[in-house]
Amino acid sequence: MILTVTPNPSLDRTYELPGLTRGAVLRAAADRVDPGGKGVNVSRAVAAAGHRTVAVAPTGGPEGALLTRLLGDLGIEAAGVPVAGNTRVNVTLVEPDGTLTKVNAAGPELSPAEAEDVLEAVRAHAPAADWIACCGSLPRGLPPRWYAELVERSHRAGARIALDTSGAALTAALEQRPDVVKPNVQELAEAVGRPLSTVGDALKAAEELRGRGARSVLASLGADGQLLVEASGAYFATAPV
Repeated sequence: MILTVTPNPSLDRTYELPGLTRGAVLRAAADRVDPGGKGVNVSRAVAAAGHRTVAVAPTGGPEGALLTRLLGDLGIEAAGVPVAGNTRVNVTLVEPDGTLTKVNAAGPELSPAEAEDVLEAVRAHAPAADWIACCGSLPRGLPPRWYAELVERSHRAGARIALDTSGAALTAALEQRPDVVKPNVQELAEAVGRPLSTVGDALKAAEELRGRGARSVLASLGADGQLLVEASGAYFATAPV
């Protein structure tokens, strides 16, 4: 089973427009709503591949109830943690030529008790998980060390952790030795405090993150490909587009 953790999930509402005119009243040609957030998207991919997945996420208000229902419709076991604030709603406007305009909401601020409830939900499901994927930025109210605490508790439960985050949250989590961290090239550059112009630069940066605690580093380098650095060596791959 793959357990995912999304600290700041969303409902993603998409409107297809005949055109985008500022200041006008617009009528959508079509619209849809999908469950969103990085960890939720991992669960969606796992479920689509026919495997069991459980999605832990704070959920609040009617938006949180709809998120839970939509996950169930996709065959995903939702382990929603009730919170006082409403789950955020993100909006995407799609123009006929494919141009996207996105508006992402901040999301609710979690109290210390709610933050602890999410950690406890992860701990409760961790023993049954083959991997725990912790993904996305932290919502308001969660300190940068929240992911570090999650990694520590999950390791105590015997689970393996893949962490996809950035900034102070990534830096703080490294000391707890996550099994995999997955930065993109910009996040990797931020973590080491210098620009990365070549694949060789990215390799050195990934090795630095391993030296600071990450057991493996899987870095996405955009059009340049993917780089995996772990104890057995370094591996680089590209895919035809």
